[in-house]
Amino acid sequence: MVRNIVVIGGSSHPQLTETICNHLGVPPAKVLLSKFSVGETRVEIKESVRGKDVYLIQSGGGKVNDHLMELLIAISACKTASARQVTAVLPIFPYSRQSDIPYNKTGAPLAKASNGYNKPDFPYTFESKPQSPHPDQPESQDLTNGVDGINKGLQKAQIGNDDSSSAQTSTQAARFANYTNGNPKRSDTLDSTKSETPSRQRVSSISSTIDGMAQGEKSTPSSSSSHGTTFHPRPGYKQWVAQAGTLVADLLTCAGADHIITMDLHDAQYQGFFDIPVDNLYGRPLLKKYIQYHIPELKEAVIVSPDPGGAKRATAIADGLSMPFALIHKERRPTKITDRQNATMMLVGDVAGRTAILVDDLADTSNTITRAAKLLKKEGATMVYALLTHGVLSGDAIDRINASALDRVVVTNSLPQEEHMKKCPKLEVLEIGTVFAEAIRRVHHGESISVLFQYD
Repeated sequence: MVRNIVVIGGSSHPQLTETICNHLGVPPAKVLLSKFSVGETRVEIKESVRGKDVYLIQSGGGKVNDHLMELLIAISACKTASARQVTAVLPIFPYSRQSDIPYNKTGAPLAKASNGYNKPDFPYTFESKPQSPHPDQPESQDLTNGVDGINKGLQKAQIGNDDSSSAQTSTQAARFANYTNGNPKRSDTLDSTKSETPSRQRVSSISSTIDGMAQGEKSTPSSSSSHGTTFHPRPGYKQWVAQAGTLVADLLTCAGADHIITMDLHDAQYQGFFDIPVDNLYGRPLLKKYIQYHIPELKEAVIVSPDPGGAKRATAIADGLSMPFALIHKERRPTKITDRQNATMMLVGDVAGRTAILVDDLADTSNTITRAAKLLKKEGATMVYALLTHGVLSGDAIDRINASALDRVVVTNSLPQEEHMKKCPKLEVLEIGTVFAEAIRRVHHGESISVLFQYD
C-alpha cells in the first residue's frame, strides 16, 4: 500500500483507473464529475488533498475537448486545495498529432497565399530590402523619378494651386462685372464668354498632371472611393495554422500540473514544449512480449513499419528480437504504378512466405494499416498482424479492419476498447494499467523509472 497518495480518475477511462488503484493498493478518490445543463464541466473533489501527491488519470480519446477541460479544472481544483504535487497521467496525450510546424499535404512547409501582391512578377514585398552599396558594384537602383522628380512635382502642384485660385477669382470677378442690376451688359458677347475657356482648361490640365504623378504610370483603384471592395492581404502576409502543441502544454502548466506521465507520444518534440518534467513511457515491452509468446513461427516473421516515421520504433523491436525488418514507403511523386506499388505505397524489403508484423504507435481511421496489409498480402505475406500502442479506431475504422487483409489487430487499453471488441473479432487488447501503476509508485517514492524504458 502506498501512503500519502490520492488517485483521481477522470470520466474518460474508469476501468484503467480501477486497475491502477488495485495495483497500488489505494482506493480511488471520491470525486463528482458532471455537466451543467448549459454544457459546462463541473468537478468537485470530495476528499482532502492537502499536502498529498495527487495523480489525475485522464485519457485523451473519445470526447477529447471535454476530457481535456475536465482535466484542467481538476488540476486547478487540487492546486487550490493545497495539494503538494499534482501529476497528470495521460495514457494517450490529447492533440499529440498536431505538430507546431505547419505542413501541407505534400509534406512541404506552407508558403504564402497566392494573391496579386506576392506573385513572382510583383517587385516589392515587406521582406524586400534595398541593396547596400558595394565598393566593386554599382549602387542600387533609385526611385523612378528620383528625389528631384518628387520635389519638382510638389512645386508644380503648389504653382498649380496658386494659378487655379487666382484664375477662379478673376473669372468670378469678370463674370459679375458684366452684370448690372441682374441684367447682362452689351459687351457680354460670344468672344468674351469664350475667354473663360483657356483658364478652365489650364486648371483641369494641372489637376490631371497632379493625379497622374500621384498614381504613377499604372492606375490603381483607390480604396477611399470604393467601400465594398474585397480585402487583399498586403505583401508579406502569411497564412498560418494554430499551434496546438505549445497551447496544450501551456494549458496544463498554467492549470498547475507539476509532472506529466504519458505513453508513446506521436511527436517526441512534445516533451520540449513543457517547462515541467515529462515521462514518456514505451509500449514496446508489451508489444515485444506479445510477439514472443503469441506469434507462431517467430523466426520466419518480419517486422514492418507502415511509414518511414515509425521506422525507429519498428527497428528497435526487430533488433531486440533478432528479426528482419521491412519498410513501407509512401511514394507521393506522380510515378507509373507497377506491380511493386499499391497506389502511393512501396514495399522496401522481402515478406514473401513470411508472417508480417506491422508496428505503429497509433491508428485512428486505420487507413494506413489496412492499405499496408493489402500491399503485404500482395507481396506474398502469409499472415499480417498489426500491433498498435493506441487504438483510437474512430469513424468507420472497425468496418475497414473487418473488411481488410489484416488477420489480427493488437492494441493496448490506453483507450476503452469494450465497444470495439464487440464489433471486431480481429481485435485483441493488452493491459497497460500495471505499467502506469508502477510508474506512479516509482515517481511517488523518488525511484528511477528507467527500468520501464528497458525493453531488451
